[in-house]
Amino acid sequence: MPNETGKKPMLETVATFSIDRLAFLDEQGRAQGPLPDFANEKAELVRLYEAMVLTRTFDAKAVALQRTGRLGTYASSLGQEAVAVGIGAAMHDDDVLVPSFREHGAQLLRGVTMTELFLYWGGDERGSDFSGPREDFPVCIPVASQVPHAVGVAMAMELRRQKRATVCVCGDGATSKGDFYEGINAAGIWKLPVVFIVDNNEWAISVPRSAQTAAETLAQKAVAAGMEGIQVDGNDVVAVRHAVAEAVTRARAGGGPMLIESQTYRLADHTTADDASRYRDDADVSKHWVGEPVARLRSFLVEQEHWNKKDEEQLLARCRDEVEAAAEQFLTVAPQEPESIFDHLFAELPEETAAQRRSLSDTGQSDE
Repeated sequence: MPNETGKKPMLETVATFSIDRLAFLDEQGRAQGPLPDFANEKAELVRLYEAMVLTRTFDAKAVALQRTGRLGTYASSLGQEAVAVGIGAAMHDDDVLVPSFREHGAQLLRGVTMTELFLYWGGDERGSDFSGPREDFPVCIPVASQVPHAVGVAMAMELRRQKRATVCVCGDGATSKGDFYEGINAAGIWKLPVVFIVDNNEWAISVPRSAQTAAETLAQKAVAAGMEGIQVDGNDVVAVRHAVAEAVTRARAGGGPMLIESQTYRLADHTTADDASRYRDDADVSKHWVGEPVARLRSFLVEQEHWNKKDEEQLLARCRDEVEAAAEQFLTVAPQEPESIFDHLFAELPEETAAQRRSLSDTGQSDE
């Protein structure tokens, strides 16, 4: 635009950026070019496939338990299994996972038991006392609040000079929250060992991604924080595992943070308290079943002669048995005592709070 003198100002480009998209398997499960080394190993591909099938079987049982009044509100990961499983498979044992609420597959791969997950979603906080990954964070329901937490964990690793990484997972809706921007900004300026994964399933409850942001990609939000961003096909477990593994390796080596946008689709309701048919068409959901992650990898395995009908039948039976056993164990766990709500508030309860605990305990005894 001309200035007061009628002359155009001298403009120069001071920054440019581009966002790459990574994918290895197309919707039919066909390889698109060379695969990473691990994807040429039958055992590793089968491990990823079995983990996704187990996650989906667990998911179906959790929904069934909720519908019959034996579990609380539950967030399904149907259609998003490749994201969580890819994350769990890529992380090192001593890394720290800071999840949102659909990362069941990652948690199971990292050693959280199905019984513990059932307990958590049943309203029992003992389910967050993981027997496996003791430093992994529990499920986080408040949207984006886990992002600053992950930055704090990564800062602790940096201060302790530990060669570890923090992996933080959030949804597309979280990228509209201030917590997200504050977190990635801090991680970028301090070059912390943290990987942010945006699980873009196209819906933040009833709000579509198109109404969340005008940004062409969510990955480009990394640019403002001074870190690299990449977009991956979130229904391609090979792509997710590869991208996360590279980002984690880089973070552990002191290369700083990275943001990965994983494009997928939420095939189920937001939670069991939601009815997605009120705000999206069945036809739109149906078309996203094409290329969903489980069928996609199964097609590739079959094409490579790594999988057959007998393998599938045995896997489904094994997953069903494991999930049913975990559900039965969960249903036999005695409820916590009411006064347990005080147990983890303070190292030493203030007298006023201690009196409340004694009162509640005395009430329970008088009722017996």
